Amino acid sequence: MSERKIRVLVGKPGLDGHDRGAKTIAAVLRDHGMEVIYTGLHQTPEMIAETALQEDVDVVGLSILSGAHMTLFPRVREELEKRGMAHVLLTGGGIISAEDMEELSKLGFSKLFGPGTPTEEIANWIQSTMEERWKNEEVSR
Repeated sequence: MSERKIRVLVGKPGLDGHDRGAKTIAAVLRDHGMEVIYTGLHQTPEMIAETALQEDVDVVGLSILSGAHMTLFPRVREELEKRGMAHVLLTGGGIISAEDMEELSKLGFSKLFGPGTPTEEIANWIQSTMEERWKNEEVSR
């Protein structure tokens, strides 16, 4: 693992009031040595993107159980792009159908996780993906 700490924003867009999973993921990522910013409930896409900018995060992970992912996830991506943060690794999870996961992947979400995904799998995926990105950045310099 690199000396650089991975900075992750865990966001809960929209009116979804269930945050146990997001809080669990945040704790697991911290246990894996990442710096985690949890936005709390009921965040707008603009609020999530602005926090991501202010905190200079490497990863934005969104959690949603309300079914509004096809509206809110693309809006978060658009707001990140408006702020010059198109490079941020986008991931997320919740109740998302395979078809919607495929569509969101086309829109720039690297990987989406469904219910029951082992938390270790999520943490390990973020670590390996960010290490690969950082290695590629060094090579391209």
